[in-house]
Amino acid sequence: MENEKVFAMKFSTVYPLLVKKAERKGRTKGEVDQLISWLTGYDEEQLQDQLERDVDYRTFFEEAPQMNPNCHLITGSVCGVKVQDIQDPLMQKIRYLDKLIDELAKGKAIEKIMR
Repeated sequence: MENEKVFAMKFSTVYPLLVKKAERKGRTKGEVDQLISWLTGYDEEQLQDQLERDVDYRTFFEEAPQMNPNCHLITGSVCGVKVQDIQDPLMQKIRYLDKLIDELAKGKAIEKIMR
């Protein structure tokens, strides 16, 4: 049940929080967009369309043009949970994005984040 609440969250609500987290640490919206594009395959126009359509997380990831084939290389913990151990595929994708933004906010080079 807890996962369903997360899946129903509007991406347009979460996106500004991801950008704000990165910007607080001196990173840019462009870098956040670059990571989202790397992970999901959305280009700038497609990402903007998802935001304007006010889709939920489930729809955002279901409509992703193509998840990066290297996303399985994303490892580490988010909120105390190892992303590589998450069983639900949708929750794992959401946590992949969280992990990428965490690494960006911690100052990791974007080239290293995009494995």
